[in-house]
Amino acid sequence: MPEPKFVERRKAPRDRLPLATKAAYSLGTAVDMWGLWLYPSVAFAVFNLYLGVPPWLVGLALTLLRIYDAIVDPIMGWLSDNLRTKWGRRRPFILIAGILSGLCLPILFLVSPGWADIKFLGLSAVFWYMMISTMLYMPLISAFTVPYYSLGAEMSPDYHERTSIMSYRSIAQKVSELGNYYALRFTNLAWFLLPGTKQKNTLLGMQVYTSILGIVMAIIAIIIFFRVKERYYEKVVVKITEKVSILSGLGETLRCKPFRQMMVMGGAFTLGTSMVGALGYYATVFYVSCGDRIVGDNWQFWMGLAFMLGGIIGVPLHAKLSGRIGKREAAVAACLIGICGYGGSWFLYTPAIKWLQTISSGLMGMCAASLWMLHSSIGADIIDYDELNTGKRREGSFTACASYILKLGNSFGYYVSGLILTWSGFTWSVKVQSPQTIFWIRSSLASLPIVGLVVAMIFVMRVPLTMKKSEDIRDSLEDRRGSV
Repeated sequence: MPEPKFVERRKAPRDRLPLATKAAYSLGTAVDMWGLWLYPSVAFAVFNLYLGVPPWLVGLALTLLRIYDAIVDPIMGWLSDNLRTKWGRRRPFILIAGILSGLCLPILFLVSPGWADIKFLGLSAVFWYMMISTMLYMPLISAFTVPYYSLGAEMSPDYHERTSIMSYRSIAQKVSELGNYYALRFTNLAWFLLPGTKQKNTLLGMQVYTSILGIVMAIIAIIIFFRVKERYYEKVVVKITEKVSILSGLGETLRCKPFRQMMVMGGAFTLGTSMVGALGYYATVFYVSCGDRIVGDNWQFWMGLAFMLGGIIGVPLHAKLSGRIGKREAAVAACLIGICGYGGSWFLYTPAIKWLQTISSGLMGMCAASLWMLHSSIGADIIDYDELNTGKRREGSFTACASYILKLGNSFGYYVSGLILTWSGFTWSVKVQSPQTIFWIRSSLASLPIVGLVVAMIFVMRVPLTMKKSEDIRDSLEDRRGSV
C-alpha cells in the first residue's frame, strides 16, 4: 500500500500573531545591530584610518572582543532560562539591558586622539581603551540580545508562522543595518570637517552618531517590553521547577545533533564572510574610489542601501520558497545567491563604473538576510526537538550556544582581515595602494566567502527536521503537555 501523503497543517488562529506584535518584536534587531555590530563595522575606519592604529592590532582587538562576548553569552542564556518573574523570564532583561546598552553606546568612542602615540606595554593606548571599554559594554548588550533572540523562538509553535516571525525580524534587521552603513557618511557632514582642511573629524562624528542611536535603542527596549508577550512562559516554563545548570545546559545543548549541524552551517557562513568583512570597505575606498575616503564613505552608504534592499527582497521570496520546498532547500538557494554576490565582486567592484558594486552588495544582502531568517526558523524547530527528548524549554541555552559558535567564527574572521591587510602591504597613511595590495584585497573578498557558503550548503541539508518531521514533533509535544 502506498505511503499516505503528508497533509500540511493549516495555521490555526491561535498560532497566528498580530502584525503589530511581529513588527514590535522586529524592532529589537536595531538594538542588536547598533549595539553589537556597529562597532566592528566602523572600527577599521575610526581606529586605523583616522587614529593610525595598525590594522592587525585593530583586528586583534575585535577578535578578543568577540571571544569575550562569546563567553558572556552562555551566562546570559543561563540566567534568562532560569529567571522567574511576573513579567516573564526574557522581558525584564530586554527592558533593563536595552536601555542601559543604548545610553552607554557612545562610551565606545570616547577616546582621545592624543592617545594614539602613547604606548603601554608596547601597544597603543587606543588599543587598550578599545579593550577596556568593550569589555565593560559587552555584558550589557549581551543581556539584551540573548533573551531577545530566545524570545523569538517562543512566540509561536507553528512551523510556518515561525518563518513569518523571522521574516519580519530579518527585514527589520536589514533596515536597521543601514544605520551601520550610514555611520561613516554621517561623519562626512560639514559639522565634522576640520577647519581649513578637507579632512573630517571621524571620531567626533561617531560620538554624536552613537548618542543619537543610543536614545533610539532605549525607546525600542521599552516598546518590546510592553508589546510582546512570552507565549510559553505560563503554560510550560513555570511548570518546570528544576533549574538548568549552566554547564549541564550547554552540554545537553551540544549533544543535540541537529543543533550541531546548524552550528556548522552558521559558523561556516560567518567565518567565511567575516574574514572579508572589512576588506569590502577597503576595496570600495582604495580601489573603486581610488583612495578618496570621503567618496568611499559615501559609496559605502549606497552599498549598505543595496545590501538592505537585497535583504528586503530576498526574505519574503525565501520565506515563500521555504513553504513550498522546505527550509533547508531554501537555505541552499540563499547560499547560491551569496556565491554569485561574493564571486561577482571581482568583476563588479570597478573604478570604471562605480555603481556596479551595489549589485554585488545587493546579492550579498539577499543571501545574508534570507540565510539568517531560515537559520532562526529552523532553530525554533530544533528547540521543539530538544523539548521532546529532554522535557525542557531551553531557548536561552540554544541561543547563547549558537551565539558562542558564531561569534568565535566572527572573532577569527576579524583577525584574519587585519592579517590580510598587513600581509598585503596596506599602509593607512598612503592614498594610492600598491597593485599587489589591491590584488590581495580583491581576491580575498571574492574567494574566501565561497568556501564558507559551500560548507554551509552541505551541512544544512544534513539537518533531519523536514516539514513533516517538525509537525510530528509538535503533535507529540501537545499530546504530552497540551497546546500553547
